[in-house]
Parts: sequence; C-alpha cells; structure tokens
Amino acid sequence: MEYMPGTASLISEIDKKLLVVLRDGRTLIGVLRSIDQFANLVLHRTIERIHVGKQYGDIPRGVFVVRGENVMLLGEIDLDNEGNNPLEQVSIEEILEAQRAEQVQKQEEEKNRNKKLLERGLQPHGEVGHDEFS
Repeated sequence: MEYMPGTASLISEIDKKLLVVLRDGRTLIGVLRSIDQFANLVLHRTIERIHVGKQYGDIPRGVFVVRGENVMLLGEIDLDNEGNNPLEQVSIEEILEAQRAEQVQKQEEEKNRNKKLLERGLQPHGEVGHDEFS
C-alpha cells in the first residue's frame, strides 16, 4: 500500500472499529464512517468507555462526530483479541459512581497539596491573581 500524507492515510481505516482518545481524556470506541481534511471523524455505534482502576463501563453514544483537533490518539481495535480484556465490566451506574468517587479523591489530594505548598510559602500551580503580568 502506498503512503498517503496527512488525514488521507485514514481512508484505509473507514468501516473499521477504532479506539479514539480525546484531549479531555474520554475514550470512544466506534466504527469510522467518515473523515475530512481536518481529521474530523464520524463514528457509528459509538460507546464511551470509562476506566476506573481495574473496572470499566460502556455508555452507548450512537453516532458521534469528533472534531479533529480534539483527537489525541486513534487506533484500530484488534477484533481477534477484543474479548481478552483483563478488566471487569460493570454497569453504567457502578462505573459512574466509581468515577465520581475517584474525582472527589483527586480533588481532596489537590486541596491537600495546595495547602502544603501555601504553608511553605509557595503559590499552587494554577492559582489566579499572582502572575508577573498582573
């Protein structure tokens, strides 16, 4: 097969099942139906897969349009090994609750980290109001 530059190389992936990781961290799995010169994607029979620890849950999303600038990683699913997943699949409700608990834990850790930095006289990263241009 001849090499095609840019998004044209994705033409060979049409009608294949792909995994797409977005810039915001979401993971989508769906069948690629269309692409354009900006790497905008149309996925069919899309699911959003949420991972927490050794568990995952799938949320059906249907037809999903992804703006090309939001794609961080894209790869073809190996259909022969798709069932060999060492993770435990749980219900949508269970994985969403686990995700919420994980987010609360991360927020607490960030709050504790920022408190320790402030105690040492350091400004936590991402704090507003104390930059050199104010």
